[in-house]
Amino acid sequence: MAASAKSFLADAGYGEQELDANSALMELDKGLRSGKLGEQCEAVVRFPRLFQKYPFPILINSAFLKLADVFRVGNNFLRLCVLKVTQQSEKHLEKILNVDEFVKRIFSVIHSNDPVARAITLRMLGSMASIIPERKNAHHSIRQSLDSHDNVEVEAAIFAAANFSAQSKDFAAGICNKISEMIQGLATPVDLKLKLIPILQHMHHDASLASSSRQLLQQLVTSYPSTKMVIVTLHTFTLLAASSLVDIPKQVQLLLQYLKNDPRKAVKRLAIQDLKLLANKTPHTWSRENIQALCESALHTPYDSLKLGMLSVLSTLSGTIAIKQYFSSAPGTAATTARSFDLVKLAQECCYHNNRGIAAHGVRILTNISASCQEKDLLPLEQDAVFGLESLLVLCSQDDSPGAQATLKITLTCMVKLVKCRPHLSQSVVESLLTQLHSAQDAARILMCHCLAAIAMQLPVLADGMLGDLMDLYKVIGRSATDKKQELLVSLATVIFVSSQKTLSSEIKTVIKQQLENASNGWTAYRIARQASRMGNHDMARELYQSLLTQVASEHFYFWLNSLKEFSHAEQCLTGLQEDNYSSALSCIAEALKSYHKGIASLTAASTPLNPLSFQCGFVKLRIDLLQAFSQLICTCNSLKTSPPPAIATTIAMTSGNDLQRCGRISNQMKLSMEEFRNLATRYGDLYQSSFDADSATLRNVELQQQSCLLISHAIEALILDPESASFQEYSSNGTAHVESEYERRMMSVFNHVLEEVESLNRKYAPVSYLHTACLCSAVIALLKVPLSFQRYFFQKLQSTSIKLALSPSPRNPAEPIAVQNNQQLALKVEGVVQHGSKPGLFRKIQSVCLNVSSVLQSKSGQDYKIPIDNMTNEMEQRVEPHNDYFSTQFLLNFVILGTHNITVESSVIDSNGIVWKTGPKTTIFVKSLEDPYSQQVRLQQQQGQPPSQQQQQRTAYSRF
Repeated sequence: MAASAKSFLADAGYGEQELDANSALMELDKGLRSGKLGEQCEAVVRFPRLFQKYPFPILINSAFLKLADVFRVGNNFLRLCVLKVTQQSEKHLEKILNVDEFVKRIFSVIHSNDPVARAITLRMLGSMASIIPERKNAHHSIRQSLDSHDNVEVEAAIFAAANFSAQSKDFAAGICNKISEMIQGLATPVDLKLKLIPILQHMHHDASLASSSRQLLQQLVTSYPSTKMVIVTLHTFTLLAASSLVDIPKQVQLLLQYLKNDPRKAVKRLAIQDLKLLANKTPHTWSRENIQALCESALHTPYDSLKLGMLSVLSTLSGTIAIKQYFSSAPGTAATTARSFDLVKLAQECCYHNNRGIAAHGVRILTNISASCQEKDLLPLEQDAVFGLESLLVLCSQDDSPGAQATLKITLTCMVKLVKCRPHLSQSVVESLLTQLHSAQDAARILMCHCLAAIAMQLPVLADGMLGDLMDLYKVIGRSATDKKQELLVSLATVIFVSSQKTLSSEIKTVIKQQLENASNGWTAYRIARQASRMGNHDMARELYQSLLTQVASEHFYFWLNSLKEFSHAEQCLTGLQEDNYSSALSCIAEALKSYHKGIASLTAASTPLNPLSFQCGFVKLRIDLLQAFSQLICTCNSLKTSPPPAIATTIAMTSGNDLQRCGRISNQMKLSMEEFRNLATRYGDLYQSSFDADSATLRNVELQQQSCLLISHAIEALILDPESASFQEYSSNGTAHVESEYERRMMSVFNHVLEEVESLNRKYAPVSYLHTACLCSAVIALLKVPLSFQRYFFQKLQSTSIKLALSPSPRNPAEPIAVQNNQQLALKVEGVVQHGSKPGLFRKIQSVCLNVSSVLQSKSGQDYKIPIDNMTNEMEQRVEPHNDYFSTQFLLNFVILGTHNITVESSVIDSNGIVWKTGPKTTIFVKSLEDPYSQQVRLQQQQGQPPSQQQQQRTAYSRF
């Protein structure tokens, strides 16, 4: 699947890709026409793959018409295959252009004498309900088939009725009475009633329809008390309420009533399952009384399985707004307030339950309450939560079973959440984790290391004293090369890197390298090197990359590792910077730049058409330019000493009224330097905007680089170029912002320190003194002394999103222009498909696609006419929302000026937060604007000096129409 998507992405032009699609379709068509049933079936089932590879309407329309023909004339087995293909390719149905023709071919089978053929046709119609919701003949056929005496046909009609009810308000309103008659009718068998009831969940199109369906369901619940009927009816009731929204509070009460009063475990289980659904969908509609009732049921039930279910509902609610409503002071009596702690009592009781799942939910509720409610009387809950977490940690870390591992994950997630909200608890939590690490199972150790790293990234809690424990554990991990041991080596190394981010001692490096030589493969070493690069331990990373260079099979991988080695070496050079030694700073930056230039050459060699490494190249090029700008700034600051102002500088300053001219050439150099930093900040902004698939840590890293450029440009302006108008308010740091990593923490502290220094020197010792230049140089060195972090997106792409555009009309040859008369408009249709990797929408989702069309005149033909400026260019923008990953729109373009025009269509993406991302692609076509024949004739006659005769004019005008 991935390979086909890649080859599809690599296709050069739309013309070629369409040709491929045609040949693929011809191949399948040959199979459909074969006389052998096996070959026909094989051809039919290969269609979904074709749709995925070429998801544009022209091909999909042709393919579905061919499938409709097979459905019309084939046997029932072929029809079943076509039905399955249609259901698999549901998201492509709306791309069928000839819907009428498609439906006509399918619908002809409904008149067959074979009830199975009719049943398959009904299921086919039901699967197509999204594109034919209001087809009256389909509605009529479904109604008729509900009265059939053949069970297969009736079940197919029920399936179709459910699908049409979901899509069509008219059909839902029309069929509602029929369904209710059948359900209440004595002649209808019970198993059929059970299949008919779920149709009522779709009766939510208007309030009256929803209300009448609720009344019917209410009657059914009381009239048919058998377990199966109650379960199906209650679940339909819940789904109807969840869709119509207004009845959710009533539904919660009804479910709680059944949970409390109905003695059957199956009904109670269903009530819990539906309550969980409503807790996830609309937690804000849960009142304090609802939560209280659920707590009471959980406290009194003797069954662990039911208690587990109720606690899972309560733990879901505890992470939402509902928990604040529960603890908010109500105008009720004191008794009510006291009773409101039933939830706390329940959670405390369950924390040490012998069932792991119940204990995990109890701890989760306590953690969520501690995190979201800051009241004084809830403070003892923090300790309860910590003790509960520690006991679960001890219990689960000794057990290798999947259940224990799942519970351990919940426990560790709660630990990270609790420490994030209540930092004063971090020490005890970290100590319990470190103590438990020695005796835990390997699978549990890996998870515990992840938890330790997550806590240490947020808070610097891993002191040097704890490093000894970690190193001892690293030595005794063992010499076996099992997958778990390899994973544990990486996880432990990550914790060690996080806990000693300033520098790694040579002893630690030796231990890690020895262990890697003894028990690891190359992939483990690479993963550890990657983590070292991420944490800023570039010396360690460089040695590991160096050792891996000879262990890879492809030259692309060799160049990739070589580039990483050079980048690590470059960053290592910058760690030798000293505060006040500016000449050594220049040599360190020059050394780093040398390695960076080697690395970028290697990185370019590592890229391939399918993996162009565009983010990596962009990030490294910006780093190189930033280092050059820093180097240039230090040289400029030094020029105040090396190139003092000329004797006439004071006179120039007085005549120009610019005091800064007294300092000579440094003033112009500083202006250039400031522009350079602003330009770099803009380029970092562009890199940020083009990284739609990046994780938040990588984006934050790019943002910090951009802020460092803006900081230096602001410092130059505030100290030297324009001290009077410099404002510090907009640059003052936001203390409440939560810092996610040690790198960010160190960068923010440098930013604050530099701003304080600049503010203290602002408007003093005018116009420029050595103090000002020293302040700028110190700022540069302070920024460079923070080791650069190469974040995850530099190495790994977890989310992959790309857009494929197709323009029509499109020329057969991309270099050929499309001919258009200058008195006509060109209707340009832009179609597009959004393609995803294995984890669509992991970090952000596409809300809409912004299409920008612009045209530029490339070469004129004919005379110059005076034409209004509006007609010279086309600049248009449209936003379209993709539906099932497909979008299309049209633009009307004018080409009044004769000649060749270059049309560029560029797409960008808007995510669910309204942020615009410049993802591309950019597609170009050429249009040749030709003079219309009538104007040409008139112009030729004028050139020959003959006025056009009336008769000729009339004839030409008629001929045009």
